[in-house]
Amino acid sequence: MKKLSVLLALLVIFLTGCGKNENTIVMVTEAGFAPYEYYENGEVVGVDIDIAREIAKYLGKELIIKDIDFDSIINELNSGKADFALAGMSITDERKKEVDFSAEYSKSKQVIVALRDSNIKTIKDLKDKKIAVQLGSVADLFASSEIEGATIIQQKKFLSAAQDVKSGKADCLIMDALPANELVKNNNELAVLSVELFTDKYAAAVAKGNKELLEVINLIIDKLNREGKIEEYILNHTSN
Repeated sequence: MKKLSVLLALLVIFLTGCGKNENTIVMVTEAGFAPYEYYENGEVVGVDIDIAREIAKYLGKELIIKDIDFDSIINELNSGKADFALAGMSITDERKKEVDFSAEYSKSKQVIVALRDSNIKTIKDLKDKKIAVQLGSVADLFASSEIEGATIIQQKKFLSAAQDVKSGKADCLIMDALPANELVKNNNELAVLSVELFTDKYAAAVAKGNKELLEVINLIIDKLNREGKIEEYILNHTSN
């Protein structure tokens, strides 16, 4: 009987240890996407983190930020390892099949980043080019399905994709406009070309069926939009 009691006690400890901490909420992101998420002094900061802190504050929970590869974010949500994602994530029909999206909180144009002396002037010039993209992004889907004869070079990080362009491995990089502008600030040999591709919308994501958390996120996004706070966050993280 004593052995059984000890085993039961150990089981309770094990199950408790494996359970989620009710005082925390876990946000998952990929922190190489300034101004939405990036590192500053060893800490993940950005527009999405500012929004996430408001969500956590409303819920009275401590915010935990997990920085992972972008193409692993949906799996992180569906496996229960994270509560929600804020990662400059575009709303697409494919992703809607796997996660539930909040209301949109930002829009962004998809643009082309290339060397300053690039001969790419129109979308047609992308034909047969070597194009770097972030794996799993809307740019990856667009380049793979819409550009004739293109060789797609998929990277887990935008900085790696940018390095491909700088080294000549790729002719250009397709990415979101705001992060592209931040990227070229620190890479003088690169430029954002005046070729407009398409505009997409960003939203937070939760696991399918997590209606309770989604309602809270939508409440916070609506409040921040009405107060002009999200535009303020963007300005704060692009002013340097």
